[in-house]
Amino acid sequence: MYVALNILVFLKAIPEDVKEDPRTHGPTVEGVKLKMDDISRNAVEEAIRLKEKHGGRATGITFGSDAATLVMKEALAMGLDEGVLIKGYAGNNPSLTASVLAERVSRMQWDLLMFGFSSADSYTAQVPPMVSYMLKRPLIGNAVSLRVEGKTVKGVSSYEDYNVAYEAEMPAVISVAQEINTPRIPTLLQIMAASKKPLSVEQAQAQSARTLQVLGHTFPMSQRKRIIFEDTNKGVEEVAAVLRQVLGK
Repeated sequence: MYVALNILVFLKAIPEDVKEDPRTHGPTVEGVKLKMDDISRNAVEEAIRLKEKHGGRATGITFGSDAATLVMKEALAMGLDEGVLIKGYAGNNPSLTASVLAERVSRMQWDLLMFGFSSADSYTAQVPPMVSYMLKRPLIGNAVSLRVEGKTVKGVSSYEDYNVAYEAEMPAVISVAQEINTPRIPTLLQIMAASKKPLSVEQAQAQSARTLQVLGHTFPMSQRKRIIFEDTNKGVEEVAAVLRQVLGK
């Protein structure tokens, strides 16, 4: 039987907001602070709860620049034991993200690899199943509850109209839904103690060729005529005429 769990949890640092670049009319995050993705926060909380119940260690992994260090320190303050920040990874291609992460995780010992079901910036929900496939380990996805019994992890996954109970032999990959828990808020003492926990920074391994190319992003342009009709009946006629023209009637 497992005496203690070795848990890895992947958390994502995302921009707090997205602004429009006035030159390109595309999105920009220049000068925007980073925050921990909400569902990543649920994954961190569940990893800590399992560690507290069964013993062991919980390690956080994230991609990003030095700015992501503060996000990892927040996860350490919540209760993770150590963190790994992988720099040199660029882009938002799920298959590339999964390959970089799978390569790093394959060099580590672990019982559970945990993710948020998806992330708020791209919301593809593709990375956990891709990592599961690359590592050839079972996946319990979109879990709303988890428990560990011996060498087995049991979970309930939520779908649109029903729930399904699964169980898998560890090591296993888990993605959690936001309904699984309510993440804790670190105390001031925990935040101060987080600075003493180990946080390693390393460069990403060589990235494979992209299978997906993003050509560009633009904000939808909207130009209003700003016409005010004093006569309501006339306004209705004008709107009806525009609708007939658009619909080709």
